[in-house]
Amino acid sequence: MSAPVIVEATVKQTATLIFMHGLGDTGHGWSSALAAIRPPFMKVICPTAPTQPVSLNAGFRMPSWFDLKTLDIGGPEDEPGIRSARDDVHGMIQKELSAGIPANRIVLGGFSQGGALALYSALTFDQSLAGVVALSCWLPLHKQFPGAKATSDDVPIFQAHGDYDPVVPYKFGQLSASLLKSFMKNVTFKTYNGLSHSSSDEEMNDVKSFLTLSLLLSISGHNQ
Repeated sequence: MSAPVIVEATVKQTATLIFMHGLGDTGHGWSSALAAIRPPFMKVICPTAPTQPVSLNAGFRMPSWFDLKTLDIGGPEDEPGIRSARDDVHGMIQKELSAGIPANRIVLGGFSQGGALALYSALTFDQSLAGVVALSCWLPLHKQFPGAKATSDDVPIFQAHGDYDPVVPYKFGQLSASLLKSFMKNVTFKTYNGLSHSSSDEEMNDVKSFLTLSLLLSISGHNQ
């Protein structure tokens, strides 16, 4: 995996956002937008996925966190690839922990395939993170939950989806949110009317509010 794009905190760093891009993108695709909304004490890490063949795109090689075989909710999934990518994310979290940033000051986020990876990685991490930002995505290997969950029930999750998404169907996001709400206590699912498979100013403002609130909650001890 190539070096991530890092946006350093502008004051003393006390929190970290690790954000994974969507299929075919790079860490540069989200770094500027996230830099504009993060609190000044938050470092932003935007890794770039390894380049690999993607079955969904006729085996064409592109940045991808794991192989995508289909975007059908009942279709086959690349379980070894998902687990391997999850291990890479957990390694990034551990690096921040080693640098002195506690787990409850670390937010995982992502868009599309990257959001799916963020959800899976946060739920299977053995410490409680500050929160998860899951944009236009789904919960991978959903049939393994809640059994595969290793974190606490109260990690805040902000899931967002456009109802005109032609790539990751809105219904897919809704079903994932319903499942998450069945075993997690703090799940928000926000619908953006008319939004396709992309982001918007309104959504980014909501992400900004979520980051601020999650880090305030971490100080008050929501996930100690």
